[in-house]
Amino acid sequence: MSQMNGADALVRMLQLNHVKHIFGLCGDTTLPLYDALARLDHGIDHILTRDERSAAYMADAYARVTGKPGVCEGPSGGGATYLLPGIVEANESAIPVLGITSDVSVGARGKFPLTELDQQSLYKPLTKWNTTIDRVDQIPHAVRSAFRAMTTGRPGATHICLPYDVQKHPYEPVDLWAQPGHDKFPAYRFAPDPQEVERAAEKLATARAPVIVCGGGVVISGASAELERLATLLNAPVCTTISGQGSLPGSHPLLAGVIGTNGGVAATREVIGQADAVLFVGARAGSTTTEHWKMPSRDVTVLHLDVDPMTIATNYRTDVALVGDAKLGLAALADAVAARSSQRPAGAADGRAIVAKARADKHAFFSNLAESRERPVRPERVVDALNKLLPAKAIVAADPGTPCPYFSAYFDAPQSGRHFITNRAHGALGFAMSAGVGAQFGRPDAMVVAVMGDGSFGFTCGELETIVRRNVPLKMVVFSNSVFGWIKASQKTGYDQRYFSVDFNRTDHARVAEAFGVKSWRVEDPADVHGAIKAALAHDGPALVDVISQELQDTAVPVSQWMG
Repeated sequence: MSQMNGADALVRMLQLNHVKHIFGLCGDTTLPLYDALARLDHGIDHILTRDERSAAYMADAYARVTGKPGVCEGPSGGGATYLLPGIVEANESAIPVLGITSDVSVGARGKFPLTELDQQSLYKPLTKWNTTIDRVDQIPHAVRSAFRAMTTGRPGATHICLPYDVQKHPYEPVDLWAQPGHDKFPAYRFAPDPQEVERAAEKLATARAPVIVCGGGVVISGASAELERLATLLNAPVCTTISGQGSLPGSHPLLAGVIGTNGGVAATREVIGQADAVLFVGARAGSTTTEHWKMPSRDVTVLHLDVDPMTIATNYRTDVALVGDAKLGLAALADAVAARSSQRPAGAADGRAIVAKARADKHAFFSNLAESRERPVRPERVVDALNKLLPAKAIVAADPGTPCPYFSAYFDAPQSGRHFITNRAHGALGFAMSAGVGAQFGRPDAMVVAVMGDGSFGFTCGELETIVRRNVPLKMVVFSNSVFGWIKASQKTGYDQRYFSVDFNRTDHARVAEAFGVKSWRVEDPADVHGAIKAALAHDGPALVDVISQELQDTAVPVSQWMG
């Protein structure tokens, strides 16, 4: 048996933590790791990407749809900096992603070697935990620490920096073990203080019009059944943040939909406006969700359940704070509310009726626009086609520009769970195509669609080669309007239409995709949208539909600052 080295030890530690996929890009300082992956029998599929940013976004989406940590890797220098956008997005979104970067040799530090960089300082403010390994015997403990940090408490991203020479140093396999349970999240669930649960149940049971606002923590925790029981007991409308989509099945009679400045509409705004008590669950009550802390108003009773105590009472004076896992917390709340069924006030609001009206109003507004034959194509028409054509359990990954508000407001996922992915923490362009790839590797049996603007396509189209090489059956839709639309819409409303440096030339995205080997359609006539998307979804392999669409500032986009 040949001597084990540091790179071998890292691969074995990933194997022991049941890692099945790694997304990454090769480099000089990573050669020993790649050699270990080539030599050893480990059951890990390495997906070579064309950009480290893409690798991190793939790992993020993979984690979101599997409930297992995502792993990405890149080389020293530029590779370490390119991983950062995806690492910080995952960390801020409470998604466990391990970024592994190689580095110059320990012995070369301070001697101006090519690609030298203080990676530990670089990653420190952007991760939950990170380390640089200086000795080969530190590798197993570092990997265990990374998985523990990623999956316990509030999940997050971690980073390990592994120098070139340490990867080659001999290692005696005396400490190769993994902690069971750290290969999925959330690990180590904990429940809120029972006394505080009773206080919260009292306030909810006696409220005239309680509303529950769910963030991504509900989906991460897998708390849909517990949420449904509590909402039903209270007859309370359920609203979500963008990341909280999937907290309840899309057709649930108490689900009002997304609220806030991005994806909220007048009808859902009314739901939150009539509340006299709001329970935030796994949500940070940030500026987007609360319309800059105006909805709910300051005189409403606020209760907050979150796994992170630093999230609670940051933005609202909170009447009852519940620190714990969403699934356990909601289960305890439901039990306590059930014991208080006699306390529901006479004349309490009918949550089902409130939600039915909001959904009907929103659907009427949307349907009118979705049926429009105007040119360029209205984005609502694309959302409508996907709502009608996507099979059950499909996943949509959306970029933060044109797609995010439209799909947040109007996309209909019939089941609960993670079926909609968008990068809401930092909103960087170039996310959706790579996220779609990660989601497809995580759920190979699901139909996955990546929707993006042409600005985002320009960031990420190199990954079309990855998609074709790996035969990833990803379906892609590009809103082609030749503009960085979010900025132009803001210039229209906030800067007297002084449009500056936001327009660019139109790209024929279908021809670009075809050059990579992707089956493609270009759509200019609204009447052709449904047929093109149907054909793309039916295609056996990757496919792209390029839709010549309205510029964002001319649309009825559900973003409150532009709608007045």
